[in-house]
Amino acid sequence: MSGTIDILVNSARWRAQPRAKRTIRAAIDTAAAATRRKNFEVSVMLTHDRAIRVLNHEWRGFDKATNVLSFPAAQAPGQGNSAKQPLLGDIVIAYETLAREAKAEHKAFLHHLSHLTVHGFLHLIGYDHVMSRQAETMEALERRILARLGIADPYADAERSHA
Repeated sequence: MSGTIDILVNSARWRAQPRAKRTIRAAIDTAAAATRRKNFEVSVMLTHDRAIRVLNHEWRGFDKATNVLSFPAAQAPGQGNSAKQPLLGDIVIAYETLAREAKAEHKAFLHHLSHLTVHGFLHLIGYDHVMSRQAETMEALERRILARLGIADPYADAERSHA
C-alpha cells in the first residue's frame, strides 16, 4: 500500500459485510498503482441512502440517493505534490443503492463495491465522465483496474443492450 485509507462505517448494514473494508483497500491500492499515485490519503465513508441523499442534494443539487459521491480535496497553497501525504479527498458509498444496483445488474455485491470505489477514486484524481470522450477514458481505466482485481467488465451488459 502506498497511501493511507481511512474507512468510516456510518451504517449498521455495512457491518454485515465483513469483507467490505478489505475490498475497498484492495480497490484503492490497485487504482493508485495503475495511476502511479503514491503517498496519498483517502477517506471513505460507508453510509446509507438517507445520508447520501442529503449530501447529493447539498453538493450537487440532486434530491435523490446515489451510489457513490466523491469530494476531491483542494490543496492548500504551497502544498501541491510536494506534501508527504496529500489528502486526495473523500468517497461516500451508499449501501442500499449499491445493493439494489448489484442485484438488478446480476453483479456480486463486493465486485460492485470495488467498481464504485475505483470510480470514486478516479474522480478524486481528476477523471470525469461529463463529456463522452472523458467517459470513454475513465471507463477504459476502470476496466483495466477491475481486471487486475479479477472483476469482469462492469459496462459489458450495458454496451450489449445499447448495440
